[in-house]
Amino acid sequence: MTPAPAPTAATLAQRHKSLIATERNPFTLRMHRALSWLQRAEAQTGDDDVAFICLWIAFNAAYAQDLGHAPGSTSEQQRFRSFLSDVCRLDQDKALEALVWQVFPGPVRLLLDNRYVFQPFWDALNNPRSDGSIPDHWREAFDEARQRVHRALAQQDTERVLYEIFVRLYTLRNQLMHGGATWNSSVNRAQVRDGRALLTRMLPVLLDVMMRHPEQFQGRPFYPVVPD
Repeated sequence: MTPAPAPTAATLAQRHKSLIATERNPFTLRMHRALSWLQRAEAQTGDDDVAFICLWIAFNAAYAQDLGHAPGSTSEQQRFRSFLSDVCRLDQDKALEALVWQVFPGPVRLLLDNRYVFQPFWDALNNPRSDGSIPDHWREAFDEARQRVHRALAQQDTERVLYEIFVRLYTLRNQLMHGGATWNSSVNRAQVRDGRALLTRMLPVLLDVMMRHPEQFQGRPFYPVVPD
């Protein structure tokens, strides 16, 4: 079966208008913000770094919800996992499944086998032993993660694969947002290019699923609009 074309920002904007015509609420605010950054990313044709950053901000605007947890009680990875689990469960058209298994199987495997988007690698590199050598415990964690991913790929466990993708993309996001990479660098271009391609196709599907089931994503934004 050929995957359906991903909804465009313009299509999603029309759906958003229908939602706000009924009611303006925290969900429609988060969608408004996400769509603004998605539209900016779509307009950024030639710059993978800027496009990836815009796409990640759009993702963050959509999924980050203030659910009343105590500060530090829920890790970023746990929030990813919970959010992606909800989206996969509600994706009745299996659009995310089609992207993972039919459109992007090659880039997905390359990303998940890339140590430069595996955070424990950087943790080891930045914390050398007293003699200057690099601890190799990250390799064991990397091998375990690869085995986990390969089992998920073999079982076509879409939720698990998506979670692993976004954990790796979060490391890439940190590299860019915290000044750990040079703009338009010739080094490590593959993960930026593939990360942009993955988010470009996956994010509109995520937003589409959310807007079809707004009642499931009614958490408040962390930074609400405050009237002057």
